[in-house]
Amino acid sequence: MKRRSSYALTSAALVMVMMITLVPAQPGFAAKRAASEIVGTNPGFVDLVDRVKPAVVNISTSRTVRVPGNPFQHFFGPFRGSPFGDIPDRERKQRSLGSGFVIDPGGHIITNNHVVAGAEEIRVKLADGRELPVQVVGRDPKTDIALLKVVSPVKDLQTLPLGDSDNVKVGEWVIAIGNPFGLALTVTQGIVSATGRVIGAGPYDDFIQTDAAINPGNSGGPLINLKGEVIGINTAIVAAGQGIGFAVPSNIARAVVAQLKEKGKVVRGWIGVSTQTVTPELAPAFGLKEPKGALVSEVAAGGPAATAGMKRGDVIVAFNGKEIRNVLDLPKWVADAPIGKDTPVTIVRDKKEMTLRVKVAELKEQPVQQPSRKRPRS
Repeated sequence: MKRRSSYALTSAALVMVMMITLVPAQPGFAAKRAASEIVGTNPGFVDLVDRVKPAVVNISTSRTVRVPGNPFQHFFGPFRGSPFGDIPDRERKQRSLGSGFVIDPGGHIITNNHVVAGAEEIRVKLADGRELPVQVVGRDPKTDIALLKVVSPVKDLQTLPLGDSDNVKVGEWVIAIGNPFGLALTVTQGIVSATGRVIGAGPYDDFIQTDAAINPGNSGGPLINLKGEVIGINTAIVAAGQGIGFAVPSNIARAVVAQLKEKGKVVRGWIGVSTQTVTPELAPAFGLKEPKGALVSEVAAGGPAATAGMKRGDVIVAFNGKEIRNVLDLPKWVADAPIGKDTPVTIVRDKKEMTLRVKVAELKEQPVQQPSRKRPRS
């Protein structure tokens, strides 16, 4: 899940243009009004930043890495005749920076998993300059979310609320706060460019795209709406693009954090099927009026779906009462389903609709794939 993020722009420019357009055509007045708008600030953003900035933290981590003593060993091997052959390997500290934000007075902090993965030491720096040691409560590589907690109680911690990312609209103004390239508490602003983006990061892809400027070091920082609510966790960018960044929606983060708090890990459902997209060309063959649902391409032997009678070639059109509009809907609904519960699954087979009862099992963790180089972390 390789990731970062990059975004920009502000409502100040739009407000300025509107104000200039409405200025009466009086000699000299328009020029004076335009100049005052250009040098002025948007009090809405200023007040918003003042309110939310204290809850954003700088996260620094360190870990020990092994460095080959012979830089040419990879090419020539460790033969003793080499002038570099007898140099022993050495260890050094590798340090990195990221961002995060406090979500409750108890000192819980949300950040990205890739910010803290493998770290031997983690410290956070508050906006007021205080540095605090933290511990990892839990991590979820599949959504790239990690939950930290301040080791010792701290008074007067500023917090940020999680908003409802399902209500996010394309075009609404947002700000991003983080520590790009170690420049602490940098604020950028932009708009929501798109929602529901799939970037190949994993089975639960559902990113908010934004153009608020984000760079390395911003990972784990908040994407905030004009109400002061966190609607996303800044996570990834397109390496070759500008103003194309991605944030994990707050509703996904909320569900993950709740489990990390309670169990230290995320438990997800599993029914044992592999699926593919129902294309416009395939839809008529299955008796579908439109291309929707998830076409079952494989059923795991002995799995919950197989036990319930599901077959290859079935089209899953609803899971637990929720319509499957896109093949990517199914993994999300299954993951959130209660373990051990008989769940209704509506399928289309031989152009006829029927409902099966599938007992959802727990998804067993598998090794996490290395992130793609095409979507670097921030």
